[in-house]
Amino acid sequence: MQDQKTGNWWLEYGSGNIVGYWPSSLFTSLKDSATTVEFGGEVYIKSTGTHSSTQMGSGHFADEGSSKASYFKNMQVVNSDNQLIPLSNLNVFAEEPKCYNIIKGINNDFYYGGPGRNMNCP
Repeated sequence: MQDQKTGNWWLEYGSGNIVGYWPSSLFTSLKDSATTVEFGGEVYIKSTGTHSSTQMGSGHFADEGSSKASYFKNMQVVNSDNQLIPLSNLNVFAEEPKCYNIIKGINNDFYYGGPGRNMNCP
């Protein structure tokens, strides 16, 4: 959501649970509008010849579902009238699907995660 007075942005979970904050100074080229919203996860990997054993999310792969995998549900963006709009054209992508993966669900949901290095992910 965006504070109309300061222009600062924050991410809110539920009602009043702020989990992220970005000052407007980071978005100088977006002060009037945006056409795309992107978000993602990253695991830092040192150049050791093997993949990191760092897990993403809960450490479970996306296809293990909501009882094990990490997930986002009912993703929305805020428009210029400060209204919540469901995401459209949601696309998902995983660079290392044998280490971490992601699956698009229904109602703008997606499941993601993975254990990192495993017998299929060297």
